Amino acid sequence: MQVGQTIVETVENSLQWLGNSATGRLLLATAVIVVGWYVSGLVVRMLGRPVAQRFERQSLSRTILRIVKISVILMAFAVAAGILGVGIGNIFLSVTVISAVIGVVLAPVIGNYVGGLFVLADQPYEIGDMIEIVDTEQRGFIEDITLRYTKVLTEDNSVLVIPNATIRERDVINYSAEDERTRLALDMTVTYEGDLAEARRLIVRAARGTDGVIGGGPTIRVGSARYPARPTCNIVEYGDNGVALRLRYWVRSPYYAPAVRSEIQSRIWEELADADVDIPYPHTHVVFDDVEGETGGTTGSTDDDADPDVSRRP
Repeated sequence: MQVGQTIVETVENSLQWLGNSATGRLLLATAVIVVGWYVSGLVVRMLGRPVAQRFERQSLSRTILRIVKISVILMAFAVAAGILGVGIGNIFLSVTVISAVIGVVLAPVIGNYVGGLFVLADQPYEIGDMIEIVDTEQRGFIEDITLRYTKVLTEDNSVLVIPNATIRERDVINYSAEDERTRLALDMTVTYEGDLAEARRLIVRAARGTDGVIGGGPTIRVGSARYPARPTCNIVEYGDNGVALRLRYWVRSPYYAPAVRSEIQSRIWEELADADVDIPYPHTHVVFDDVEGETGGTTGSTDDDADPDVSRRP
């Protein structure tokens, strides 16, 4: 009984010390924050599967779980502030004053969060989609979407972090938004002297024989228009140096589009090697002038200056 009473007195004295001394309250507040941090992670793990099943978009479910975690941590900080004697009114007053003082500094950050809300609401892209930033011609996959930034994993295996306030102002091409099939173009020119019909036939055959290219089948609908699934080669214009042609073809997936394009060009080179088709290219003619003139020491016009062949006189 004496040992039990001693333990109870020790616990009571410890609680009184934690509640009355500044050091004790600080330790207790720190413990509350640590426990709140741990509980926030536990809540996120518990709600992860239900939230993912409720919201189909991965970016939206991640954002909701982040908000839940931050809310639990903020609650822990509020409890810790109460232990330290800081009232809720004082906290709101401090936040108001600080926000008024550094509002200009936080404006870009707030703009990023507002942009993140628009990105989540407009759904221009989703995690896993392949996009291209038009002005920089950078292509990559959406790695993560937060309220502050969008993270893109480029084809060079580097990470591109773009603030949401900035990416909303840029032109972004989404290659895998709904249908991964993508229509691409390849421009080339053939000479007037060659067989134009043969050139178009061989270019189409080269494209159809390339892996990754849709060789035929039902037409592909884009909006209210329908396009042939097979490759087509049309005349663009009659230029100064030859006939401009444009090969249009569909690829099953945009992920390896540069490699498919390179393979098509290699096959076109092989197809046209033995055909009556030539690709024009610029020619350079070098002319050597054996005539050497002499520079006179006087200025002004003379009779010899009027004769262009004066240097050929004996």
